[in-house]
Amino acid sequence: MKNEKITRVGLFGIGLDTYWNQFDSLLGNLKNYQAQIKEKIESFGCGVIDAGMVDNPQKALEAASLLKTSEVELVFLYISTYALSSTVLPVARNLGVPVIILNLQPVPQLNYESLNNLGDRGKMTGVWLEHCQACSVPEIAGVFNRAGIRYEIVTGYLEDKTAWEEISEWVEAARVAKSLRINRMGVLGHYYGGMLDVYTDLTKMSAVFGTHFEMLEMCELKNLRDETTLSEIQQKTDEFYNLFDVSDACENTEIERAAKTSVALDKLVKKHQLGSLAYYYEGQPGNDYENIVTSVIAGNTLLTGRNIPVAGECEIKNAHAMKIMAELGAGGSFSEFYLMDFADDVVFLGHDGPAHFAIAEGRVKLVPLPVYHGKPGKGLSIQMTVKHGPVTLLSVVEGRDGIFLLTAEGESVPGPVLQIGNTNSRYHFLTGAKEFINQWSKQGPAHHCTIGTGHLATKIEKLGMLLNIRTKKIC
Repeated sequence: MKNEKITRVGLFGIGLDTYWNQFDSLLGNLKNYQAQIKEKIESFGCGVIDAGMVDNPQKALEAASLLKTSEVELVFLYISTYALSSTVLPVARNLGVPVIILNLQPVPQLNYESLNNLGDRGKMTGVWLEHCQACSVPEIAGVFNRAGIRYEIVTGYLEDKTAWEEISEWVEAARVAKSLRINRMGVLGHYYGGMLDVYTDLTKMSAVFGTHFEMLEMCELKNLRDETTLSEIQQKTDEFYNLFDVSDACENTEIERAAKTSVALDKLVKKHQLGSLAYYYEGQPGNDYENIVTSVIAGNTLLTGRNIPVAGECEIKNAHAMKIMAELGAGGSFSEFYLMDFADDVVFLGHDGPAHFAIAEGRVKLVPLPVYHGKPGKGLSIQMTVKHGPVTLLSVVEGRDGIFLLTAEGESVPGPVLQIGNTNSRYHFLTGAKEFINQWSKQGPAHHCTIGTGHLATKIEKLGMLLNIRTKKIC
């Protein structure tokens, strides 16, 4: 049985069978290089389905069959030497997944003097053929262009650090694409009424990401909450004090209320095998559902910290963005634009939660809020600043022409922030605050986005290519 948690990528080499009888050691050397490539790709934590050396059209069909039944996310095509494009197209066209062409020479530079002094032009030609990967790149690209095959090219040599960083990013993008495809996203409640930018087409979201949407009921969450035991509530309270910097101003009744809801959320996630969640609800004043929804922020932050991101206001698009950040190991904190500081040329982003522990500057604070702005009730909230250093903003945008990924790279910078019981941080962008907010907004995203640590635009661009959607980078 296949391990569905392992990301599988394909690999096949191409060559020309006419060469093998002409140059004794050529095939063996090329297979050795391919074995090195396989081992290196495997070191990135994926399974590699190696279809071997494809050197004629019949082997191409056999390779396509193997890779297709293995359900690979993408295929690495290693150009080992010159090869006919007729050995490549049958594989690429039958698989229907993107192809990453590996134009990797064995060494960065031949020893020309040593080669030319061999004296045997046959041996000299054999050595050259080991290093003529670039010969086939235009031919393959031309055929792929005409055939509508999605592909990219990595050019370098076997020990080329930059090339391997790029290959590693492709493997990571494939892993994220798979995680989105097998993800089950819970939808609890309804959209925040009137936020037209937040409303989305679930069919389009499923078509692009493959995500399954599980429609959840508030009454189910209430039943799970009603069934919580004193022992479970105490364990969750201990977890709060272990993971949060709990303010002395938090009332015991509010901590207990939030802990009880958090236990129920955990059970809901486990029962439905959720990998992410989008929610919003209001309920009538004093209603049981209002009691639940005003006590979810702490529990939702714990889930988000376990890479089960939760997006408020039923922002499904941003739950996708948060899941992408989580799978990239960059956290992913629910955010919206808070204000602009024109004197310091920074933009503030934040929210009342949830946050992500992995990207906090210091400990995440749990604090009381006497009022949730724009929402009913009161309760506990999250106060946190994102780690100072490089960050990436990501928004999943449902535009006029379809879904695309919007990114921006900037810096989380030190300075005064709002102590209002929300997450909020100061961000600097190379374009400057004014130009950034204009360019970002004109792309038409919802007013929410997610923040992740590190500069991740190149990885997100690769993910977009695998998903066959556009990626737009602002800065």
